[in-house]
Amino acid sequence: MDPVVHFEIPAEDVERAKKFYADNFGWKMNVMSGEYGNYVILQTGPTDEKGMPERPAFINGGMMKRGTIKSPVLVIAVDDCDAAVEKVKKSGGKLVGEILDIPMVGRYAYVEDCEGNVIGVIKPIMPGNPGQK
Repeated sequence: MDPVVHFEIPAEDVERAKKFYADNFGWKMNVMSGEYGNYVILQTGPTDEKGMPERPAFINGGMMKRGTIKSPVLVIAVDDCDAAVEKVKKSGGKLVGEILDIPMVGRYAYVEDCEGNVIGVIKPIMPGNPGQK
């Protein structure tokens, strides 16, 4: 079973959206550098020193400028991103954009399911296992 491990929220005005989620839900924000497209890490609960959830009942997320992705996305951890994309395509879905290697994060792709919903699939890079694709 592949778990949901992350979510993403696209926004027309990222600063306005950051304020909305901080003011309404108390989320903390961490803006990544320009090489990561100013992606905003959304902390939705208590985390350890590595930014990992301390309690199993929540996940953290991210926010970025609205572009290809128009609505919130659930991100599912998989054993092999490329194989997951191929499996989705054989099941009536499709790849949206291209498969990306995100430094210190993992191999990531957006796919569209058979109902037109976009989801993310990621093969995370785990500590102690740097030889990921």
